Amino acid sequence: MKQVAQNYRSGELVVLDVPAPACTPGGVLVRSLYSLISTGTEMMKVTEARMSLVGKAKARPDQVRKVLDSVAQQGAVATYKKVTNTLDSYTPLGYSLCGVVVEVGRGAEEFAVGDVVAAAGNEFALHAELNWVPTNLCVRVPEGVAPEHAAFATVGAIAMQGVRRGEPQLGELACVIGLGLIGQLVVRLLVASGVRVVGIDTVPERCRMAEAAGAMACAAPDADGTAYVEQVVQAATGGIGADTVYLAAGGTSNGPVELAARLARDRARVVDIGKTKLDLPWNAYYEKELDVRFSRSYGPGRYDDRYELEGVDYPAGYVRWTERRNLQCFLDLLADGSVEVGSLVSGTRAIADAATVYGELREGTLKGIGFLFAYPQQAEGEGQDGYAAVAPLVRTTPSPPVPSASRPAGAVAGTVRIGFIGAGSYASSMLLPHLAKHPSAQLATVATTRSLSAVNAQRKFGFAAMTTDADSVLEDPRIDAVFVVTRHHSHADFVCRALEQGKAVFVEKPLALTHEQLDRVLETVARTGNDRVMVGFNRRFAPLFADLRHRFGHPGGPVSARYLVNAGRLSSGSWYLNEELEGSRWLGEGGHFIDTLSAWVGHPPVEVSAFQTENGADLHAVLRHADGSLSTVTYATDGDSRFPKETLDVSGGGSNARLDNFTRATLWSRSGKDVKRSYSGQDKGQRAEVAAFVEAVRRGTPMPISLTSVTATTRATIVVGESLTSGRPVVL
Repeated sequence: MKQVAQNYRSGELVVLDVPAPACTPGGVLVRSLYSLISTGTEMMKVTEARMSLVGKAKARPDQVRKVLDSVAQQGAVATYKKVTNTLDSYTPLGYSLCGVVVEVGRGAEEFAVGDVVAAAGNEFALHAELNWVPTNLCVRVPEGVAPEHAAFATVGAIAMQGVRRGEPQLGELACVIGLGLIGQLVVRLLVASGVRVVGIDTVPERCRMAEAAGAMACAAPDADGTAYVEQVVQAATGGIGADTVYLAAGGTSNGPVELAARLARDRARVVDIGKTKLDLPWNAYYEKELDVRFSRSYGPGRYDDRYELEGVDYPAGYVRWTERRNLQCFLDLLADGSVEVGSLVSGTRAIADAATVYGELREGTLKGIGFLFAYPQQAEGEGQDGYAAVAPLVRTTPSPPVPSASRPAGAVAGTVRIGFIGAGSYASSMLLPHLAKHPSAQLATVATTRSLSAVNAQRKFGFAAMTTDADSVLEDPRIDAVFVVTRHHSHADFVCRALEQGKAVFVEKPLALTHEQLDRVLETVARTGNDRVMVGFNRRFAPLFADLRHRFGHPGGPVSARYLVNAGRLSSGSWYLNEELEGSRWLGEGGHFIDTLSAWVGHPPVEVSAFQTENGADLHAVLRHADGSLSTVTYATDGDSRFPKETLDVSGGGSNARLDNFTRATLWSRSGKDVKRSYSGQDKGQRAEVAAFVEAVRRGTPMPISLTSVTATTRATIVVGESLTSGRPVVL
């Protein structure tokens, strides 16, 4: 299928052939009829992508802060690789469309194949022929609404949420500053609500368009235009001033904010809908006691994964207007004629011409407000209202011919054919670069949920084929080993399915989130006789760790070890916070540190005690190992982000060892102090880890980490939570 994408590093904008997305539970697969270009939001992104690195940094200071924190924790080299990988990737464009449902996922049965729907979301309603859309971001289009008009629903919902934040009342007067696409829709919604409207914009044609939609007066923000609008406002309100001012303008000028204070009445409401510079003139806003408000996208539910992805609705009695209800309300207004958007359509172009359209918009040669992409429709059959029904979907790109005969996992051969399930940030920056260079690794097929993730992985690392169907990786007899690098809740299931197909499996931590999941993996191993599974506990392979352990030697008795992890805070949108689905943050990461301690001691933990601070910020896990050694993991999330993330201290046999964040390793012994450093940046062992796995598969030798060790580490990680709950040690 065709999809519009842009490389954020180079600014290149292209229409790509990508595999069709899978129809997963909780949503529907939609074949696009029309998608709307947001000339404000999208063109800002397109423009940023064409900036230099310095320009990008100035445009996104929030990201610069994250980069600096990453340098402090991980070093310049690792951060550079991570940032470069992120920038040099194709990213999608679009977030508002109308299309036809062609497949219904489990849990989305309120929709049916053939339904004409409007869809929203900058991850779901993309400029692409096919999109998977979760139920709460999708609504049916009422009868009589043209699909090209229904494509405005998302932008209409943004405008509607902005209007609601202003709490307009019948008979009031509002001023809209910025009459682009959002501003025009705000004008129409206010007029439909019985609110008198004036507008300000630098483009005369936009002013006339707003007046044709019902605005009393519109003018440019120059001296004459402002004076004219102010005169209209004063005359219409008896000298009181505008009740609400809506800021729908972008750019770096502070003019809109200053003009809002001039036009607003005492204690008026100022609502920021666009990305407006807000250097508030204190005196003007203080003297009028202006109420400054922000409007967050389409409405309540936005940026809440439980609402958007899991379909958990907010009760109408508590939250009347969610983003989905705003979408439906806007479509209802189109259906009954209260709002019209036909006059906003400045042109319709084929999706194949997307690169040209964006170029013309950027250069200013294409004038207008609302531009639509139209999509070619299939001729196999007709759906509801005469729209074309779905044709067979292609979710896998063809791979070059290879021998069809499979070989048992682990058989000695020249190369190991590898399939990947998942290719996110970690896989793309920490695993795939090493595999792509390994002489015995052949990257066969990559499967990702999002189409562009597969494209990026194939482009960067040379996969022979890409797909959005994980089954095509698991069931391909030509693939010897499968890498599972997906979200935590899916790991155990993918491992079992791959083992059942006779594959060797490399799975990122954690192997399992519960005892039941781990038991299922072990049962699958026993039933199939296939124990070729390795978990990505990479730290034991780190060069500085391995060398320090070698220098420390055998102490002749138990040791004491402490692993301090400065994990830091998570961003509010992190999927790690969804503990109900993904398990606790400790479950997701703690196995790394238990495995590293076990590798040093040489014995697994046999007893676990855990303690936590009242606010849950710090967790201490105390492990007793089979040889009597004691180790402690301090997992802290409330420290400073610039402090090194990981510090390991070990004492025993008259020696002390310290590993400082995988950049410096120090040994104190009778021979004195011996320090070794990594001058090429932080190395946490991923390269050595994947090389060891590939060679074990190729030669049929035991996995680099035994299943017994992996099982013990996974059990210990799980029972930390049990010890926290019970307040008692747990014997393994």
